[in-house]
Amino acid sequence: MINLRHKRIIVTFLMHLGDLVLITPFLQVLRRHAQGSDITLVVDEKVADVVRYNPNVDHVVTVDKKGKDNSIGALWHIGRKLHQNHYDVLINLHPNERTSFLATVIQAREFLGMSHFLFRPFMDRYTRLDRIHLHAADMYMNVLEQLGIDDYRNDGLQLFTCPAWDKRAHDFYADQGVTKDRRLIGFNIGSAVPQKRWPPQRFAAVADYFAGQGYGCVFFGGSMDKAMVQEAASFMESRPIVATGKFSIGELAAAIRRCSLFITNDSGPMHIAVSQGVPVVALYGPSNPKLYGPYTDKAIVLESTDHYELGKSMKKIIKEGHYKGISVIPMQQVIDAGEELLRRYGTSGQILPFPGK
Repeated sequence: MINLRHKRIIVTFLMHLGDLVLITPFLQVLRRHAQGSDITLVVDEKVADVVRYNPNVDHVVTVDKKGKDNSIGALWHIGRKLHQNHYDVLINLHPNERTSFLATVIQAREFLGMSHFLFRPFMDRYTRLDRIHLHAADMYMNVLEQLGIDDYRNDGLQLFTCPAWDKRAHDFYADQGVTKDRRLIGFNIGSAVPQKRWPPQRFAAVADYFAGQGYGCVFFGGSMDKAMVQEAASFMESRPIVATGKFSIGELAAAIRRCSLFITNDSGPMHIAVSQGVPVVALYGPSNPKLYGPYTDKAIVLESTDHYELGKSMKKIIKEGHYKGISVIPMQQVIDAGEELLRRYGTSGQILPFPGK
C-alpha cells in the first residue's frame, strides 16, 4: 500500500462542473488515508466553488484554462511555481493533454494516476480509469484502490457552502416572496449537449402540474440557459421563480438545498443537487446513468434508451444517428417519479438560516 501520511500531496484535475463534484468522494477517502498530510487541489477557476470550502483539501489552486491560462506558456509558469513547493506525491486524475502537461511540469517526487500517453514516460506509476464497469465517482476512488488503498468508505458527493452563499440564496428567495414554509421544486432544463435536453414545453407542463399541487417552481441554470428558461416560462399558466443566471456555483448549491425535489436533465447542477441531499428526478440519454448518473439512492432516473454500447463515447453515439433523443421520455413518467420521491422523502427542503441569527 502506498504511504500517503505526512506528505505534501497535490491533485490535478482541470475538468468541468459535474466532474469536479464527482471527485469529492475521492477527496474524502484520500484525506482519511493521508493523516498529517498537506493536500493541494488544482482545478479550473470557473468551478472552484465546488471545493473552496471542502475540509478534505488544504489549498485550492485555480487555473483559468479557457482564459488567461489557455496556453502552454501559462501552464508552464503555473507548474514551475508549484514545483517550488516540493510536493512528495502528485496524483493526476484525468488523462487529457492540458492536465497531463501541467502535472509533468510540477515535477513531484512521485507522479501517479492518469496521464496522456505522451507524458507517461515521466510517471512513476500509471493507473487506468475504468470507464466501463464503474460509476464515475467510484472510478476516481478506484485510482486509490489501484495504489493499494482498500478502504474507500465515503459520504457521497459533497459541496460545502459558506454563510455568504447561504445569505445570498436566502435574500433571493425573500425578494421573491418565498416564506419559510413554502415548498419548492427546482428545475434545471439546460445541458451543455443539446441532445441531453428534454423539451422546454414539457418542463413547463410539469412545473404547472406541481404548481397546481401548491409548490413553488424554481428554474435554475446558468446565463447560457436564459433563453431556454424564458421559452419554458412562456408556455406556463403559473408563474415560476426564475433564478437562471442569478447565482455563482456556491450560491446555486445553497439555493438548490432549499428545494424538496430537483427535476433535471443530465448536467452539472444535477450533481450539485445530489451533493445537497435533494431528491432528484434525472432525465437521461444518451449517456449511461450507471456510469454518470446521480450518485445517491434519493433519485429516480428516467432513461431514453435501454441499450448502451460500453466503451463508446457519447459524441460517437450521437454522430452515428441511431439515438432517438431524450424527448421519448413521457411527461407523465416525470410527474409520477416526482410524486414518488416527494412521498418517499417528505415535502420540505432545508430552511436556509436567517442572516444574523
